[in-house]
Amino acid sequence: MLSARRRSLALLTLVLLPVVSAGAQPDSVDVLLAGGRVVDGTGAPARIGDVGLRGDRVVFVGDAAAARVVGRRRIDVTGLVVAPGFIDPHAHVLLDLGAAGTSRLDGYLAQGVTTVITGNDGGGPLDAAGTLARWTRNGLGANAGVLVGHGTVRQRVLGMRDVPADAATLDSMRALVRTAMQGGALGLSSGLYYAPGSYGSSEEVIALAREVAPFGGLYDTHMRDESSYTVGLLASVREAIRVGEEAGVPTNIAHIKALGVDVWGRSDSVIAIVQAARARGVRVTADQYPYLASGTGLGAALLPRWAEAGGRDSLVRRLTDPALAGRLRGDMTENLRRRGGAAALLITSARDTSLVGRTLDQVAAREGSDAITTAMRILAREGPSVASFNMQQSDVDAFAVQPWVATGSDGSGGHPRKYGAFPKALRDFVVDRPIMTLEAFVARSSANTARTFGIADRGVLAPGMFADVIVFDPATVRDRSTYTDPERPAEGMRWVFVNGAAVVDDGVFTTVRPGRTVRPSR
Repeated sequence: MLSARRRSLALLTLVLLPVVSAGAQPDSVDVLLAGGRVVDGTGAPARIGDVGLRGDRVVFVGDAAAARVVGRRRIDVTGLVVAPGFIDPHAHVLLDLGAAGTSRLDGYLAQGVTTVITGNDGGGPLDAAGTLARWTRNGLGANAGVLVGHGTVRQRVLGMRDVPADAATLDSMRALVRTAMQGGALGLSSGLYYAPGSYGSSEEVIALAREVAPFGGLYDTHMRDESSYTVGLLASVREAIRVGEEAGVPTNIAHIKALGVDVWGRSDSVIAIVQAARARGVRVTADQYPYLASGTGLGAALLPRWAEAGGRDSLVRRLTDPALAGRLRGDMTENLRRRGGAAALLITSARDTSLVGRTLDQVAAREGSDAITTAMRILAREGPSVASFNMQQSDVDAFAVQPWVATGSDGSGGHPRKYGAFPKALRDFVVDRPIMTLEAFVARSSANTARTFGIADRGVLAPGMFADVIVFDPATVRDRSTYTDPERPAEGMRWVFVNGAAVVDDGVFTTVRPGRTVRPSR
């Protein structure tokens, strides 16, 4: 018996057969992108050709004149690249998608991103079905999928308590994951560095990851340690691999990096561990953004996890308890060292806007205090976001060229990656100092991610695939967002089609919302 997906593709092929073969009479498509440099997402060499769209599908790739294919709308794209739309595996856009005013995701469309995946770092919603339905009602510019979060599940059942899950609570947690997967979640995400996810054991995460296997889901993880905070970078990579291997699901390591001075240069060891696992058949991949600064909260960067147990009220009590001051200051001082010092923490968003755009050492100097005292005072009032300059270029490049590493934004407010990650990666890795081919970049930004997350019929330019298509000149695509002006949209995408509809038309945004929700299809 053919699967439902294979039956639908077989029927689609029959319907499209007149379009993709020469006939006595010209056949028409809705849009014909003529004469472009086709980079199809498979990694194959670029070729000059034509791409035809009909409805929500690509129906032709080749020589339109020879095949007698004509377009109701013909767009001359000579000299431009035609590629599958980029897929972002890690976009913090739950709030954006939850409001009709922002659910079109123009900042991502400007980067050529036609599909986003959110709910990462353990923070995905429990009600996947309701979330996807709400997005549809709001209207989507890009396609969107969601992960259920281990941290969200744990907090629902155990709150912010630093306690192990017993058999009964684990059963409750597993049921929440199953319900989310039944509602259309793509898999389970974890944020084992953050509370309350950090309080969960490997065995707990494995048990929950097993629940996504029957639905074709994956395990996507912000690892327990990307530096030397607790178990260390290499042990965390091994834990991530173990979870997927024992649960029987693919593992994707989110925003892979060597964070902080203690692990600079260890990218080679991480790569060796992953490649050894892949060699024995473990399905493990990663994604990466092209910046040297991560984005996180000031508390996540500096506070020990024990200080956060119990939630916000408990944290404030500890920050102001003289009996804990010595222990807390000692742990925060060591964490600040790991991060490269107070000059390496730039505050990017805060309720107190006078903090924004200043490094922690600048704020401390203004207040006439030391960095740790200043950080404790700030954290007792609020939890600002920071850009943490904690990576080196050689590690970023070493990860970038691995065939199992995809492009991702980790897009969050206050960091330029939300508006610029894909164009910056294109410029950094292909145009300005080429360490990979354009074909490899497109594959790592589209087809590879679709395959990792089990997203059907997207990521490749071929007849029968959904018509998520971008047209651009690599020489003019560029990111414009900065650490002091992080919401400047990228420029250079000439046409962006989502499910066959133009959301960017000759460089101008339209108002259509053709995006759809995506679900696992393994």
